[in-house]
Amino acid sequence: MPITSVEKDLDALTMTVTADFAASRQRLWEAYTDPRQIERFWGPAEWPATFTRHDVFVGGRSSYFMTGPDGERSSGFWEFLAVDEGRLFEVRDGFADADGEENTDMPSMRMTFLFEDIANGSRLVTTTRFGSLNQLEQLIEMGMEEGMKSAMGQIDAVLADLQSFAAGRGTELQVLSDTQIRVTRIIRGTVEQVWGAHHEPDLMKQWLLGPDGWTMPVCEVATEVGETYRYEWEPESGHDGERFGFVGEMLESDPPRRSVVTEQMIGIDGSTTNELTLTPRNDGKTLLSIVTTYPNAEVRDIVLATGMVDGMESSYARLETVLR
Repeated sequence: MPITSVEKDLDALTMTVTADFAASRQRLWEAYTDPRQIERFWGPAEWPATFTRHDVFVGGRSSYFMTGPDGERSSGFWEFLAVDEGRLFEVRDGFADADGEENTDMPSMRMTFLFEDIANGSRLVTTTRFGSLNQLEQLIEMGMEEGMKSAMGQIDAVLADLQSFAAGRGTELQVLSDTQIRVTRIIRGTVEQVWGAHHEPDLMKQWLLGPDGWTMPVCEVATEVGETYRYEWEPESGHDGERFGFVGEMLESDPPRRSVVTEQMIGIDGSTTNELTLTPRNDGKTLLSIVTTYPNAEVRDIVLATGMVDGMESSYARLETVLR
């Protein structure tokens, strides 16, 4: 068990949990800021978490749900109040309803995660600040302390698993629910470079092409909320295929970390929502995460069967060449 101490201060209305790990501070930071990793340990072992959003920047938000042994769900959220890259982040932590909105019938609290170097690895000091003594007692009674101990007990296995989260693994798909998927990839390029490559037409035409043999004659980009975009592709001479494209609207934009757009194939009814999040990694790399929400499971499966992920990997591999 990595936890070395749990201290409750009833006067300051705080609970502080200290845990030591035989991994570098940067590795521990990555475990908490990568949705694929944090969902392996956030919450008790019997209630595994699924993160449908994880935006580690000031003003960002995380949304997650934990699934119990009998299929029941408990949902929560974080609002990021402060972020010092690699060293600290502070969130407002609260409960959410089935739609992911805040459950105001339950208390929220402030949590600070402090990452420190120690002689043989790293230390995480998690301080929870409660709004009142009643809140502190209520949440402790609900099992908050036991839940944190169970979560901390799972982190070592995630930290040791370097291979699953390393650069060079290519584009990966995770099915989050009947209507949502998450696609992730480590891109060799900074957050600013990867953001620009998704929003500058001249760059997009160089890499956003899918398999070899296609061109992008139409690249009308949306850069502000409310603007629309239009992308069209066609095969080069001598290659099979028919011209196709997508249109959509920019719903959210927080450069250079997050954007949300709708996406509809030209000539086909129905649309999806794509949430792009870029998270900096060590050595000038970027974790790219796209959460796509479909109208239903049938549409999700039809799209995945087209080889979408393989096409995305071809594009991202090309993007790394362009950025170099």
